[in-house]
Amino acid sequence: MKLGVVIPALNESATIGQVVGEALENTVDCITRVVVADNGSQDDTAAVARRAGAEVVFASPQGYGRACLAAVERLADWPDVFLFLDADGSTRAAEIPALLIPLKEDVADLVLGSRPAQLNMTLPQRWGTQLATTLIYFRWGHRFQDMGPFRAILSKAFRELGMRDKTWGWTVEMQILSLLKGLRIKEISVSWLPRQGGVSKISGTVSGVARAGARILWIIAKYSLRSRLR
Repeated sequence: MKLGVVIPALNESATIGQVVGEALENTVDCITRVVVADNGSQDDTAAVARRAGAEVVFASPQGYGRACLAAVERLADWPDVFLFLDADGSTRAAEIPALLIPLKEDVADLVLGSRPAQLNMTLPQRWGTQLATTLIYFRWGHRFQDMGPFRAILSKAFRELGMRDKTWGWTVEMQILSLLKGLRIKEISVSWLPRQGGVSKISGTVSGVARAGARILWIIAKYSLRSRLR
């Protein structure tokens, strides 16, 4: 399996080296390329990532989805699978093999890492996740457990989605489009650690929580309306 690991990063020099190294260490049975998308860092995130063995692309202006798309474009048609994880160390790279199993066994097109809601998530994060997953259930009838960033998808399936969101609506857009396209979706339980360094771009500020929450609700509303008009 050719695996393209996508890591969006903004001022994550304290953790990015370890994250890249662990991603490579835990995918030795794959042909792996790790691409870090530097989304406007003011520290030496890019240099640390390169030293750890990653390719680096630069994505601007800032936006989580924009960074992910920049890394995907760098990888182009090379991978069989795209794997997304955060740069802050909250995702345990040791669990990457478990995320890939359903894809290797051809029982899923998209595998989502479902975080334990009671651990290491702020109250706004828990509330926002519950609201988003409930709205998706009422509209499309699928009960997601989480909207977390740790996920793997067949590259062929990813291309079919036509991802557009450039900001914090990226994860929810992927899940909604996967439902609309009829992808086989599987969720597996994963660990979730407190971020290992730096400051969260969402939960670190009230404004960050508000902006991310508004974007997620907008994405749900947009695709709900489009589905009704068809």
